[in-house]
Amino acid sequence: MGLQDSQGMAVGVVYDPLRDECFTAARGHGAALNGAPIRVSDCPDLDHALLATGFPYDRRTAEDNNVTAFGMLIRRCQGVRRAGAAALDIAYVACGRLDGFWEMRLHAWDVAAGSLLIQEAGGLIGDLAGDSDFLHGGQVIAATPKIFAQMVTALAPFRAEMLRERAPKSVDPAP
Repeated sequence: MGLQDSQGMAVGVVYDPLRDECFTAARGHGAALNGAPIRVSDCPDLDHALLATGFPYDRRTAEDNNVTAFGMLIRRCQGVRRAGAAALDIAYVACGRLDGFWEMRLHAWDVAAGSLLIQEAGGLIGDLAGDSDFLHGGQVIAATPKIFAQMVTALAPFRAEMLRERAPKSVDPAP
């Protein structure tokens, strides 16, 4: 759950009932796991990174289903995990269990709380171009500062493809 005010995300909470873990963040006050401060990992580069991702529910029919990006990144890092909850994946990056996360076709409620967690834990979050339109843009990268730019570069071709597929189709004028 995330709370946003006129200055951006103010509070973020992600709870994992299976592990009884509560990730919390308050703007300007850091991030914590069950009350203990957390920080992102110090993984040096994408080659050594453990990443996470997810896939849209209609991945069997959607053209922008993340499968091609997954195939490329699995070859560039140590491994990729898929847990099925974007908010929890971002929380895991915030506490150093993972080094980076990316996904396409998300909603604001999927990333709002995690966005503050990652920032307060010393990480970065943005859309596939690295820009700040991740909350409503449908795509996100969350990573350590050392990994973030490398993920933006690696995923750049998929952002362009996704934008082309979502662009309105032009209609030929009638003769």
